[in-house]
Amino acid sequence: MSNASAADTLKLTQLPLFPLQTVLFPGGWLPLRIFEVRYLDMIGRCHKAGAPFGVVCLSQGIEVRRVDPNAPPGGDGFAKEVFHPVGVLAQIEALERPQPGLMMIRCRGMQRFQVTRRSQLPHGLWVADVDLLAADAAVAPPPDLLSTVEGLKRVLANLTERQAGATEQLPIQPPYRWDDAGWVANRWAELLPAPTDLKQRLMALDNPLLRLELVADLLEKLGLDRAEP
Repeated sequence: MSNASAADTLKLTQLPLFPLQTVLFPGGWLPLRIFEVRYLDMIGRCHKAGAPFGVVCLSQGIEVRRVDPNAPPGGDGFAKEVFHPVGVLAQIEALERPQPGLMMIRCRGMQRFQVTRRSQLPHGLWVADVDLLAADAAVAPPPDLLSTVEGLKRVLANLTERQAGATEQLPIQPPYRWDDAGWVANRWAELLPAPTDLKQRLMALDNPLLRLELVADLLEKLGLDRAEP
């Protein structure tokens, strides 16, 4: 992976991608168990270089590459993988190798990106040229949405109590940005039992206030707007 020219710093070329059946949000945390050959080398290189990789959400296919007995002749014989064009950079924060051929990593979601060109290498790894998208503007939640902030605080307090102090395992990690509508919306979107496609649409929204409004509507529909966690 390399940066584009200095005059075009919002682009990355040949970014390695990890298609998953989940959505990573900026500021979120993602544990991964790596055992496929196509990812072991990629993750090792990214970790050594301190470079991110891209997480994209699958719209077709599964996370583990498999042979498709019904694949049309002339292809590579593997099941088709299709993923959404908006993803999030993942920075590796911790890596363990409990045994040969297995990595356990913990990643932090960073900046969103838009895939402009993609290709799949012979061993199955996807790489892409991407445009980095602007980070959410830091906008305070408006008064009519402050209940989403208080509700998230209650959820975090409840989870912290259940973990008996093992806060490093919590899905919500500091720094806590309770005065940032985008951050609050992202943390709720990660936790809610919503379809993956809906979470993808929320992540791809450029307007953090609209994202929080949609999360508040979803909380109301699920009956979680006033319920204790």
